[in-house]
Amino acid sequence: MALTRIGLAGLAVMGQNLALNIAEKGFPISVYNRSASKIDETIERAKLEGNLPVYGFSDPQAFVKSIRKPRAIIMLVKAGAPVDQTISTFSPFLEAGDCIIDGGNEWYENTERREKEMSELGILYLGMGVSGGEEGARHGPSLMPGGSFQAYEYIKDIVLKVAAQVPDSGPCVTYVGPGGSGNFVKMVHNGIEYGDMQLIAEAYDVLRSVGRLSNDELHQVFSEWNKGELLSFLVEITADIFTVKDEKTGGYLVDKVLDKTGMKGTGKWTVQQAADLSIAAPTIEASLDSRFLSGLKEERVEASKVFKAGGLDDILNSHPVDKSKLVDDVRKALYASKICSYAQGMNLIRAKSIQKGWDLQLGELARIWKGGCIIRAIFLDRIKKAYDRNPNLANLLVDPEFANEIIDRHAAWRRVICLAVNAGVSTPGMSASLAYFDSYRRDRLPANLVQAQRDYFGAHTYERTDSDGAFHTEWFKIATLARI
Repeated sequence: MALTRIGLAGLAVMGQNLALNIAEKGFPISVYNRSASKIDETIERAKLEGNLPVYGFSDPQAFVKSIRKPRAIIMLVKAGAPVDQTISTFSPFLEAGDCIIDGGNEWYENTERREKEMSELGILYLGMGVSGGEEGARHGPSLMPGGSFQAYEYIKDIVLKVAAQVPDSGPCVTYVGPGGSGNFVKMVHNGIEYGDMQLIAEAYDVLRSVGRLSNDELHQVFSEWNKGELLSFLVEITADIFTVKDEKTGGYLVDKVLDKTGMKGTGKWTVQQAADLSIAAPTIEASLDSRFLSGLKEERVEASKVFKAGGLDDILNSHPVDKSKLVDDVRKALYASKICSYAQGMNLIRAKSIQKGWDLQLGELARIWKGGCIIRAIFLDRIKKAYDRNPNLANLLVDPEFANEIIDRHAAWRRVICLAVNAGVSTPGMSASLAYFDSYRRDRLPANLVQAQRDYFGAHTYERTDSDGAFHTEWFKIATLARI
């Protein structure tokens, strides 16, 4: 056989589908997996899906030698040690100028370490975020490559065709920046995704628990929402979920799904990075806390018995509502909350970019998220335009267009949260978003009292509104004298 254009190692769901996507776009590809059955499965799929030019190898050396120089190998294996093991498997057969691309959800510092290690061997390295799940990998994902620009140039012709294509803005891929920037951006993308999913779940909970909407009604509501400002992949699939029946009971499957959310770790990393960089990300943090609380299923069941005996269940039944009004209010609350979630994510990316000197372009990131990825949504185009208007925009909330939209929706936002609180239905994401907005828009916060407390017990000093410099007051002595 002739030499292939690129190689891909790791043939689980994402790897298989991305390999087939690459082959379908006209690039012969070599594939490798430790398990021979996965190789056979991929080759069989390639035949069934159009005799695609996919060639399987179980021997690492033969796999590497089958790729034309300079070789490019994409790894889609589990993050952490498996990545290092895969690199060790191939590196003895690679030559100076070849490149490795890690397409997994890797911690960005691991990518930077590996890029340095590979550079000592003359091998180029990329960390490339891949978003879109199984369907995205097969038919067009959003790709976020960062690291060696030379390595990106090797695969640019491939990724431009493989990525999702958006008619008005092109392929959903760009060279993100140096070092681990591609992985970092993908991590924050996933953090925004956590927030988005939590906010949609809260909208569902309020409509179902307070508004008493049926699954049929919920399907209609989310389908309608997906035609307007909330048009997005996550709203679209949510509408679909409410139509699926359970084969065992004949009822709706969503009602039989255990209310216990799993996670892979990128959301936690996002919150940890926000704390390290002193960037407020309360919506994303609330979504992570909600997943932690969902995991306490047995404890929650027992707690529900304790507080049911205390009459707390009755408060939910004492709030009759106008369904159509509630649906409209929840739509507005969801939209406003989503703006806050995206604003927090963008601020986190910008802060890291400044710290690391990456020079990341926030508008360009919004562009490549418009298609293929899990958080793709119609309003990402407006986020891009906001950063095009002002690349130094301090926060999406103060972009004139978004500011006006929040002003128009904040009353409904507050009504939904008050209704939920009074009915005993938790809305941590929406509440955190509103608190973020209300804190950000105020010219004076009660932080003056907190700082006075810190100075009182720890002599941490404080600044004054009317003078420059740091000040310390003997609060205890003065207060004691005042009591005499």
